[in-house]
Amino acid sequence: MQYADVISRAMSVKGTSAKLLHVYVDVEPVSFNRGFYTVDMRFFYHVTLQAYLSGPIPTTVEGLCVFDKRTILFGSEGNAKIFSSKMRSGEPDLQMLQRTNLPMAVVEAVDPIVLDARIVDRCDRRERECELCEIPDFINGCFTGGLSNGEDGRRIYITLGQFSIVRLERDTQLLIPVYDYCMPKKDCSGSGGVDADEDPCSIFRTIDFPENEFFPPNSVRRAECYEEARCCH
Repeated sequence: MQYADVISRAMSVKGTSAKLLHVYVDVEPVSFNRGFYTVDMRFFYHVTLQAYLSGPIPTTVEGLCVFDKRTILFGSEGNAKIFSSKMRSGEPDLQMLQRTNLPMAVVEAVDPIVLDARIVDRCDRRERECELCEIPDFINGCFTGGLSNGEDGRRIYITLGQFSIVRLERDTQLLIPVYDYCMPKKDCSGSGGVDADEDPCSIFRTIDFPENEFFPPNSVRRAECYEEARCCH
């Protein structure tokens, strides 16, 4: 039985799980607002549902869910032309001759939570709701048997809870001071109360690795009094 036939006969549906397949990201500068950029995102989800027909046992239905989101972020600006030796496959040996100095948008997201699912007849949907967008080939390849846009029947509208972080990244120049090696001019072995016969490497091996210095702890002890709070603000 095809999924479209199941949906046309279903009395109700229940969301089971959703998996984020891909996010298409595009960056464009905001007119008359220097340094700000719009980040347009299109999320593609693989959704699994349980469709209830006349019987008590539900039928598993899989489909595609698409969501569009736009945000405006500050990314500064730059007029320098950027050249790189990075090769791009399928092109002559021009190696990225020139690219615009737009910041790069990065989207970090986890698989969403299915909050609600309901069946809606096509005649009942609002006119301003857009039709199903064009599906990229690699997204369509994630589904067996092809996708149906529901032109001759119903559609299922899904409410998903999505956690994501959107940021703009840009190459920048940093000035870092560099110092030459400072070689000691006299031997200080045996000073400082350390046994001169003891191997310093052996002493170093007894010191625990300072993990918290490289990986900050998940929690920080809260200040218990005013003096501690004032020093740690």
